Amino acid sequence: MATPHEQIAIKATYFSIIGNATLAIIKVLAGIFGNSYALIADAIESTTDIFSSFLVLFGLKYANRPADKNHPYGHGRAEPLITFLVVGFLITSATVIAYESIINIRNPHPLPKVWTLFVLAPLIVWKEISFRLVMKKANDTNSSSLKADAWHHRSDAITSIAAFVGISIALYFGKGYETADDWAALFASGFILYNSYLIFRPALGEIMDEHLYDDLVEEIRKVSLTVEGVVGTEKCYVRKAGMLFQVDLHATVLADITVKRGHIIAHRLKDTLLQEIPQLGYVLIHIEPNE
Repeated sequence: MATPHEQIAIKATYFSIIGNATLAIIKVLAGIFGNSYALIADAIESTTDIFSSFLVLFGLKYANRPADKNHPYGHGRAEPLITFLVVGFLITSATVIAYESIINIRNPHPLPKVWTLFVLAPLIVWKEISFRLVMKKANDTNSSSLKADAWHHRSDAITSIAAFVGISIALYFGKGYETADDWAALFASGFILYNSYLIFRPALGEIMDEHLYDDLVEEIRKVSLTVEGVVGTEKCYVRKAGMLFQVDLHATVLADITVKRGHIIAHRLKDTLLQEIPQLGYVLIHIEPNE
């Protein structure tokens, strides 16, 4: 049974797949019939986005499988691994776009058609709206792969803006400026590579258990002190696995209580943290005497 967060993320991914498929068809047809390689490059980006969104969909479903004998901590680490593959798609599409742009710059082609600008304008607006919608869902669900999918929309919007500028320059200045369209596509490929790094870096931190969650640690400590019997907290380590966080917490209790009493407090603390902070999926409590 899918969790509410998983359901939200999956719906957002289906939204990306349908949107990218529609835009890829529109862009490739407009690029071919409108003599615009920047639009064709844009279509290539949208096409790779479709495949990367399918990867994200697979990763979301796999990462949220329950823990089993071979994976006692669950399958959450599959999500950043999928993010790496998505980044690979981005880099591949950027490389193809850059290569084809250079070829077209060296071999000038006819000027783009004016009507291609009227195709691009609403697409830019739609891709930016898509970015904001998917990024909101990614933040709501703590999904790194969904954030990568959201950045695909932003990258697509940027390539469309570059195409719009390039086509406009080519049309305004006329003969001799046909390659402005291709230079725009080349610029867009560089921006895609830059975004690839921005997506890759947080996923790498997640895989390496990098300390990135000071606000969550502070919230955990604050909630812990509301539990009867807990007099303080010491070490608190947080790592992300899929959409949830795993916590190792050292809590201090009075030194003269029984082991049984300490055990009860630990369970009460764990239950309280899981109830008050929904994004926690695993909590390990270690009891320390207050000296």
